[in-house]
Amino acid sequence: MLNIRYLARRFVWNDLLQTRLCAVGPVTTTYQRQLQFSAALTKRRKTAEEKHAIEYAPKKKNKPQMSGVVDIWRNMTVADLAQSCQLDLEHIQEVMLYVKGAGSIDGTARLEDPKLIKDIAAKCGFKTKIVAAPVAENEEESFKDRDVGPRPPPAPENLKERPPVVTVMGHVDHGKTTLLDSLRGASVAAGEAGGITQHIGAFTVELDNGEKVTFLDTPGHAAFSAMRARGANLTDIIVLVVAAEDGVMEQTKEVLRLAKELSVPIIVAINKIDKPGVNIERVKKELSQHGLALEGYGGDTIAVGVSALHGTNLDELTEAVSTQATLMGLKGEYTGPVEGVVVESKVDSHRGKLSTAIVSRGTLRKGAILVSGQAWAKVRGLFDHAGQPISVVTPGMPVEILGWRELPLAGDTILEVESEKMANSVLRWRANQAMKEKALSDAEAISLKRKEHDEQYQAEREKARLSGFYRRKQQGPRQKEATPDDGKPRINVIVKGDVHGSVEAILDVLETYDDNERCRLDVIHYAVGDVNESDLELARLFDAIVYAFAVNVPNKPPKGVTIRPVNIIYRLVDDLKKEINTKLPLEDVAEEVGEANVLQLFDINEGRRKVTVLGCRCTKGLLKKSLKYKVLRNGELLVDKLGLESMRHLKNEVDSVKKDVECGLRLDDQTLELKAGDTIVCYQINRVPQQTEWDPGF
Repeated sequence: MLNIRYLARRFVWNDLLQTRLCAVGPVTTTYQRQLQFSAALTKRRKTAEEKHAIEYAPKKKNKPQMSGVVDIWRNMTVADLAQSCQLDLEHIQEVMLYVKGAGSIDGTARLEDPKLIKDIAAKCGFKTKIVAAPVAENEEESFKDRDVGPRPPPAPENLKERPPVVTVMGHVDHGKTTLLDSLRGASVAAGEAGGITQHIGAFTVELDNGEKVTFLDTPGHAAFSAMRARGANLTDIIVLVVAAEDGVMEQTKEVLRLAKELSVPIIVAINKIDKPGVNIERVKKELSQHGLALEGYGGDTIAVGVSALHGTNLDELTEAVSTQATLMGLKGEYTGPVEGVVVESKVDSHRGKLSTAIVSRGTLRKGAILVSGQAWAKVRGLFDHAGQPISVVTPGMPVEILGWRELPLAGDTILEVESEKMANSVLRWRANQAMKEKALSDAEAISLKRKEHDEQYQAEREKARLSGFYRRKQQGPRQKEATPDDGKPRINVIVKGDVHGSVEAILDVLETYDDNERCRLDVIHYAVGDVNESDLELARLFDAIVYAFAVNVPNKPPKGVTIRPVNIIYRLVDDLKKEINTKLPLEDVAEEVGEANVLQLFDINEGRRKVTVLGCRCTKGLLKKSLKYKVLRNGELLVDKLGLESMRHLKNEVDSVKKDVECGLRLDDQTLELKAGDTIVCYQINRVPQQTEWDPGF
């Protein structure tokens, strides 16, 4: 049975073949007809494929043909882009009209967004590559590490009046802080430990006449000599506070010396005039005797009697300060980069690193880049003495600066630079210079150490050569096994303080310790800020005492770690003295018990041995047979550490003899030739604790 589908396909194929042959035209042979049919079929198929590809091809956006890659960088100008693309500036400006967000098309306008620069270059037919901004040959020198310094003196026409910086100085407990309390109407002395100023306080006071005065309160304690010196370096006028009851004291003399060295005018405030029995004229005479020429004593220095506690004559004192400032004609430059001096620095647990400074030149605002010593800051906040934020700080004003990467040192100069890159360059230069200076200072010590090593090496080599080859074996412990322990008692200390000035003053006090022969005192770590985990770990490893000066301490310190919170330096020293005394070994101290005079010597025979017996009378105290004896002749020691073999009263052997009783004594050393009239002293050895002789000066 035939397949119907097969026959149908066959008929269709024959019909198609006939149709194609008719289209091809007349042919001569069957083979030629087949070739013509195959070529026509191939052509038709190709035409259909091309039509299908064109009809169904995805539609693409028209893109400019990219003709190359150009370099771009952030903040480049329109002119820089034109130069990089090697096109005319007018061409780039015309393209920018069709780029969204292009903004100004001025040739000097800076393009901050790299994406915008890419869009402009793409419109011009270029691909882009981001590179570093090129540096001109004449600008390369400016990017090398270098230091910065204060500007030259300003032109007179740029100067304006500024408030004076007045430092209140004097002896401890003469009323400096109380005087400032009365001037600004605030209680500061109550906040200081023991009523003694532990830091330098800087604040601005507006007087009754509307003028502003910046006051610095410096400590009067002997431990703060360096801090007082910094206060004197910052000041225009010194107010010397002298208590009428005490007169000129040690720190008063130091202030007079500092003022003379720095040529700073002095106004004397004779305080506590309300106390009964005070003699103001005596104080003035004492000051004149120490080289301070007062009014009425051949000079022009103003002396005002005041009572800081009750506010007596404070108006007269402020008027004297204002008059002196007017006569000095104090002026400052309010424009240009900022210059100033660090008064104090500290670490706040909430705000971070802070410094108190006084601006001497320029106007300080938020965002300024500052360098001071080995520290730099981008100013994030400015605060006055009351902790209130301020936006502008002009010359002569104190300010608390927030934003330091590292703590600046008190007394360092603050300078403003144009960028963070410049600040880092300055710090690298200063660090390099510090390393060079340290290398030069250590060169002599290194040379001496090398010389000692060479001498020791030559001596050991000569000893090994003389001892022979087989006797060169190391004697005793090896060098790496030896421990550098000299056997002396040692105290390790860690010092943490609230501000840099306090830490510096404590370290200055500890440097006065000179009793290292009996007990060593080592400071293994010191820093500003609260006591943290690393401090506790150091204390545990080195068995050190942590002295926390006015900072926070952990509630539960680890076992075996000693933390001593203190807020007054002399109390820290007293505690350290007690700790040193506990480390010192007990000392043998001789205590005299009694004395006796030798009246006569008796030679007796004891068996075959001839012995000498001393006939004595006890003249003081008590003689005991079990104790030690020494012999004095004409007040000079003849012999010491003698013992008794026998002590008799009449014919009885006794253990002790009281005053005004005669006795016979036989010493254990019969070789001594004693005489009548010698003195025999009975004494005992007591083991008593030693006391350190360390005296820091207060």
